[in-house]
Amino acid sequence: MKNYAIIGVGYVAPRHLKAIKDTNNRLVAALDKSDSVGILDSFFPNAGFFTEFERFERYLEMLRRKEPENVVREAEKARYTLASLIIF
Repeated sequence: MKNYAIIGVGYVAPRHLKAIKDTNNRLVAALDKSDSVGILDSFFPNAGFFTEFERFERYLEMLRRKEPENVVREAEKARYTLASLIIF
């Protein structure tokens, strides 16, 4: 099981969230400038959600310290914001 974090929970995000869930992986955090987490909650109710990059980054750093063997592997661009799918 891989842990993901996503930046940009917009138009394309439901496909990404579904792909993460369908492959038996876990979304641990999400960042978006708007506070609309309904779609996120339907897939991953326990994922951390942030509207400020600094808090999102601190949360991921905290998770990395807990699991130091995990690394960042993949990034992609989404609508309106730079989106990152981060495996750690």
